[in-house]
Amino acid sequence: MPNASSWSASSSLLLLWEDSSGTRIFLSLLYAVLAISGTLSNVMVIYLVFSFKKLQTTSNAFIVNGCAADLSVCALWMPQEAVLGLLPPNSSSLRSAEYRLLRGGLLGLGLTVSLASHLLVAFNRYVLITKLPSVYQALYQRKHTGCMIGLSWALALLPVPLLPGLWTLGSAQSDGSSRYTALLLALAVLGQTALLLHCYLGIVRRVRGSAKRVSVLNFHLLHQLPFPAAPPPPRRAQRRLSSVSVLLLCCVFLLGTQPLVWVSLLGFFLRPAPPALQAASWLLLCSLSALNPLLYTWRSEEFRRAARSVLPRADGPAAA
Repeated sequence: MPNASSWSASSSLLLLWEDSSGTRIFLSLLYAVLAISGTLSNVMVIYLVFSFKKLQTTSNAFIVNGCAADLSVCALWMPQEAVLGLLPPNSSSLRSAEYRLLRGGLLGLGLTVSLASHLLVAFNRYVLITKLPSVYQALYQRKHTGCMIGLSWALALLPVPLLPGLWTLGSAQSDGSSRYTALLLALAVLGQTALLLHCYLGIVRRVRGSAKRVSVLNFHLLHQLPFPAAPPPPRRAQRRLSSVSVLLLCCVFLLGTQPLVWVSLLGFFLRPAPPALQAASWLLLCSLSALNPLLYTWRSEEFRRAARSVLPRADGPAAA
């Protein structure tokens, strides 16, 4: 097990000093795959929304905001981790305090805005389904939507100075400030998760209780929900499929966020978890940045049509 001083000197979030070269290469390849796939998927969603007027909705504005934040993780932070994993542990690049601050800032900014965007999308859908159309229109005017997006970035800039403390995960045994920083992070993610689950479970209850209410909503934003777009299935099958889609989204989100929450709480109230478990919990959280575009677009027929119109297709009888 590494001692506190070795962890304080290490600036790599998921690579330990005692890791073998094979482990470091494997993690570097994993980072490279997540970086490439996440960057392409996030850029694709942003491009589709800006290119197709039918996709320029309030719900998609929040999704694009999350994709822009995820690019900070996938396109800027993950490639650096992939490269650093291939460098020797005594490299001067790993010991630079300024470089560690930059990487911590990129990661903290991207993850904070991404998690805030998850909550904004969930609340937007909750108001759309459970409230009157007049309430939705009054709340989600253009200027209000812009203020919500701007506020998510403004709030994300506040805890950025605390992020370097999270790089020294193992030093929580002797560094009280790092332990309290991890505790604040865990409580923030836990509160955000509770609000998100409240919104989506409220949608499930409303859809199950009144399929007719959903079917008569004449909103183009309804296509952004994880429901089948066309052709509509029978009412009972529609309620079942809608509930499964929402619950699947919640399960993926919980799988990515909760391990870090409970590892941080365990380290604060009892004793620090093994470094490998801490690293795995961070990796799950960071991998959400590559999966988020798929979570919100895989059930949308409008996104699939837009993607098919821009992706190259083979000419010939098969394409015809």
